[in-house]
Amino acid sequence: MKKLITNTFIIIAILVSTIACKNETKNETDATNAKEVATPEAQATTYTVDTDASMIMWKGSKPAGTHTGTINLQSGSVQVAGDEVTGSFVIDMSSITNTDLEGDSKANLEAHLKGTAEGKEDHFFNVAEHPTASFEVTGVTEDAGVKMMQGNLTIKGITKNIEFPVSYAINGDMMTLDSKTFTIDRTQWGIEFMSKSILDDLKDGFISDDMEITISLKAKKA
Repeated sequence: MKKLITNTFIIIAILVSTIACKNETKNETDATNAKEVATPEAQATTYTVDTDASMIMWKGSKPAGTHTGTINLQSGSVQVAGDEVTGSFVIDMSSITNTDLEGDSKANLEAHLKGTAEGKEDHFFNVAEHPTASFEVTGVTEDAGVKMMQGNLTIKGITKNIEFPVSYAINGDMMTLDSKTFTIDRTQWGIEFMSKSILDDLKDGFISDDMEITISLKAKKA
């Protein structure tokens, strides 16, 4: 009997742990009003983003599963002066790519996200009207040994300030800057298609408001 009770508690603990992991939100950002963009120091060294070697990874989810993909940077630069980091980046929204599907399914999802599918122009990013997004650094702070980058993220003409954990290093003429995976609430930028927080009667047909983002950036000394 004692063994049965012990095993029952173990099973319950595993279930609770599993549910907690599934519901865990990765570095959820709190989108606030835009802030003043950081000005680089006069002696700062500028690094130009290598757009071929840099990437933004995204992940979206719904009850039926998840989709993953990438977005390219169109241009960008980083200025470094000691521990001070500033920079600005232009994101090529027309480069949105899905990486977990193939064939027609892949093409259909990409067209839906870009808004190039007829009747679905403004469901997501509407790249015809908003071909680029942007990010401008407003500051970098350190919390418990973790560097946190703050910046104004503009998508579809809406600008919000966000914060996420980053690490960066300089090796010779090259700089790398990588973020930990973080989430943004897409509805803060007017992307409301199939959002349960906007529509009440979606049942299991909703798409999560949270999008996971991971940034991998490489830049060369200008």
